[in-house]
Amino acid sequence: MYTFSNRLKIGSIILMAIGLLGIGIGFVAVPSTVAEAKAMVASHDDGHGDSHAADAEHAVAADHGATEDHGASHDEHLLHQLQNRPWAALYVAAFFFFMIALGVLAFYGIQRAAQAGWSPLLFRVMEGITAYIVPGGIIVFGILLLSTLHLNHLFTWMDADVVAHDELLQNKAGYLNTTFFLIRAAVFLGGWILYREISRKLSIAQDESNDDSNFKKNFRWSVGFLVFYLISESIMSWDWIMSVDPHWFSTLFGWYVFASMIVSGVTVIAMVTIYLKSKGYLPDVNDSHIHDLAKFMFGFSIFWTYLWFAQFMLIWYANIPEEVTYFVTRIEDYNLPFFGMVVMNFVFPILLLMNSDYKRVNWFVIMAGIVILAGHYLDVFNMIMPATVGDQWYIGLPEIGAVLFFSGAFLFWVFRALSNAPLQPTRNPFIEESRHFHY
Repeated sequence: MYTFSNRLKIGSIILMAIGLLGIGIGFVAVPSTVAEAKAMVASHDDGHGDSHAADAEHAVAADHGATEDHGASHDEHLLHQLQNRPWAALYVAAFFFFMIALGVLAFYGIQRAAQAGWSPLLFRVMEGITAYIVPGGIIVFGILLLSTLHLNHLFTWMDADVVAHDELLQNKAGYLNTTFFLIRAAVFLGGWILYREISRKLSIAQDESNDDSNFKKNFRWSVGFLVFYLISESIMSWDWIMSVDPHWFSTLFGWYVFASMIVSGVTVIAMVTIYLKSKGYLPDVNDSHIHDLAKFMFGFSIFWTYLWFAQFMLIWYANIPEEVTYFVTRIEDYNLPFFGMVVMNFVFPILLLMNSDYKRVNWFVIMAGIVILAGHYLDVFNMIMPATVGDQWYIGLPEIGAVLFFSGAFLFWVFRALSNAPLQPTRNPFIEESRHFHY
């Protein structure tokens, strides 16, 4: 049995405490009036507020697809952007860590449905990581609920005044309305959590069973979950991320978010496995298991890059105004994080994990994993921030505080879950194949 060490427990609590402090300062520091917002921008940009006024005016037209008569004035829009910043930073970090747990759940479901022989030794690691789906999902749902109550301006389509002056949003009102939005979110979260809890219970029950009935039930639940997941993940990505840019859409977006989700999840599986092995646990997990996890890290990084390029190239080449504005905003105002994440999510994995031998070197896999996770945090950052904060972004206390808080919460919940059951299944029909797996 794994024991949740006091050092790791205290460290995770300290991360949460420091993170909460940073988040709190971020919320306290937001301006409450237009005058305060203009003064903040002027001080931050050394008095170049006029240029940002023009940029903000352009952002209003881009975000709302409207003329000057539509939507809020430039000054109100600037105020909303600055007020959005701590909310957006919180949402980016909350979604990123929830996305990791959901990506692990999808990978776990695939292994169960495929009846893979190499991975059963890693099932308890995956089950521990997916435990975060419950608190992480509740926090994300809470942010969405607060958005529908108009405590922030993350989703412009939730503002009745904006919709009243926007014909396109009026046409989408049958789908983009707060009641249906929350119902969809509750159904998705309920389905994901239900599968996780049932599969975990069946997995533990299998160890105490004299036959394979629980294993077979888990197989059937996993097949059903994957069908549900493929549909719900796509709709979730439209609802929770793409709708912050309600005038823009991409038919690839669900797959794009899935790629980011799955590569982040597999990366965390590899990093947690290596950590547990370094502490003397998982003795039967060998270099071939780590090698296969690193192969998935490499392969899904290439898959993510393919989808990123396909989405970017086609939209940029077509140069349709209502589509290309999504990338224009990110290239003009988010140049470094936008192209930086491509380097971190594609170039680094290529350089670090191309060689088969390097996939067996634990510290090399950890180093690659840190870069990949940072790159996919930037990916979520680039998906959310331009539509909610515009050009009024920078990495400060709200962003750092949110990452620290959710890092601590993730570590605390995952490693507590890992200590609740033996780390190695004993009655899985493929456990011997997994134990003797060699690539």
